[in-house]
Amino acid sequence: MASMENIRTRVQLQEHGLINTHSSDFPGNYTDYDDTWTQEKFEEKFKINITRLTPSDMEFDMIGIDASVANAFRRILLAEVPTMAIEKVFLYNNTSIIQDEVLAHRLGLIPIHADPRLFNYKKQGDEEAQDDTTLVFELKVKCIKNKNAPKDATDPDELYINSKVTTDHLKWIPTPQQAQKFGPQDIRPLSNVVFFFTLQELDIKMHAVKGVGKDHAKFSPVGKSTASYRLLPEITLLKPCEDELADKLAACFSPGVIKVKTVNEKNHTNDQNVGLRSLCNIISVYISENIIRNEFVEKNYTNVSVESIGALRPEVLVCEAIKVLISKCRQFISELDNNMET
Repeated sequence: MASMENIRTRVQLQEHGLINTHSSDFPGNYTDYDDTWTQEKFEEKFKINITRLTPSDMEFDMIGIDASVANAFRRILLAEVPTMAIEKVFLYNNTSIIQDEVLAHRLGLIPIHADPRLFNYKKQGDEEAQDDTTLVFELKVKCIKNKNAPKDATDPDELYINSKVTTDHLKWIPTPQQAQKFGPQDIRPLSNVVFFFTLQELDIKMHAVKGVGKDHAKFSPVGKSTASYRLLPEITLLKPCEDELADKLAACFSPGVIKVKTVNEKNHTNDQNVGLRSLCNIISVYISENIIRNEFVEKNYTNVSVESIGALRPEVLVCEAIKVLISKCRQFISELDNNMET
């Protein structure tokens, strides 16, 4: 039987489902416990520990806050933090085997290295490219025979020039104002090795604009990568695990999660060193005879992972998601105040 403390602070994983998943951050949920949310309690308990940070991804722990907040960050990152992506494709010539619609869709999914905070959203009905809303790209490439190719060559890359199209062929066409504000490396496709297709000739102009993932997945800063969260598990050994069984148990997990220690006969006890962070992706584990079960998951300890497509660093994306959440909270409070007045 789970204790009251476990019921309040843990989600229990049972054989056919979860229990105790509801939040306790409101008064009267549990007898003799004051779970009222206050700013003082929040500031005292809330912590963020960054465990990994690279230019492309980060991982951090949110401690002392309900998992629903981590889920809010995940949803905002996916749908409401803006990026720049190709929206309009003007095809003047396409003699490749790729249909125009498929080609336009493929071009729209190319990640663009451009800081969306420096641009405004395009106004509805505005078809012309504007300095502060639109980036213009051009793709002009033609496949021709390579006159210097070896006579015995069979590789298309040797026989032809521009037989394959990559993002290297995309050329940014800045307006005079954009040319003064940005350098050549400030606006470009993120990757220079993305393979398109074999072709004959292309003549295309593209408009990239600012947008959010809820309008189209191509605008999501993590939509082509990932933004996720997971709760912190707690491992419970249901009975002693020794000798070969202990080695078998340790082998079921990633290296370093469980350490088996050799002891003498007088002190024949197990010494398991459980690395909880490495077990965040494990929901329920059953070894022979149910010797171990991942029984509880802490409610207020959330591990968040953010992987950026590259336009903005992951820590910047998190900060932008926080700004969006703050804006939503202010709007909600304003709506409540207006309703109270009326």
